Amino acid sequence: MTVFTEQEIITGCKKQQRVIQEYLYKSYYSMFLKLCARYAKDMHDAEQLLQDGFLKIFNHIDTYQGNGSFEGWMKRIMVNTCLDFLKSKQQKNARQVSYPETMHDSLKVVSQNSGLEKLAMKDLLQLIQTLSPMSRMVFNLYIFEGFSHKEIAQMLEISEGTSQWHVNNARKNLQEKIKKRNNQEIKIYEQK
Repeated sequence: MTVFTEQEIITGCKKQQRVIQEYLYKSYYSMFLKLCARYAKDMHDAEQLLQDGFLKIFNHIDTYQGNGSFEGWMKRIMVNTCLDFLKSKQQKNARQVSYPETMHDSLKVVSQNSGLEKLAMKDLLQLIQTLSPMSRMVFNLYIFEGFSHKEIAQMLEISEGTSQWHVNNARKNLQEKIKKRNNQEIKIYEQK
């Protein structure tokens, strides 16, 4: 397989050269599928988001100015594609929950991850996909993408307290699911 430089990839994609587009797609397929899967409710939706994101990359490659990394630019498009999907009219009703600004003051963040050590990334991804759409979106933006609660609040037009609630709620739910999963594994092991 021929290896192309980043500049050759950018130039080739701007000229809509299929070989270069295919190379870019194959090079980032795995990385971006994992990113999309964190936001999607299942792998079918993740694959659709991946396809939509790559279409946006190919259609808007002319807007890449060379400022910052090309991979970062593509990642931003993928994240925005996922956010657009989750904010769409179909998903809007499922995520319409608001919480008082003061609620986050009483929430306690627990950061024990002993159960995480026993989970494969695939298993963790499946657990994340079981979260409600809004909690999954806020959790991903905060934990995986590194956005602050203030940035998330602005992006999603929610309060910072609501953003914090969703992250804490997602953590609590994931911890419970991990604990339940680990307890089930122990019972299976003891039966053998």
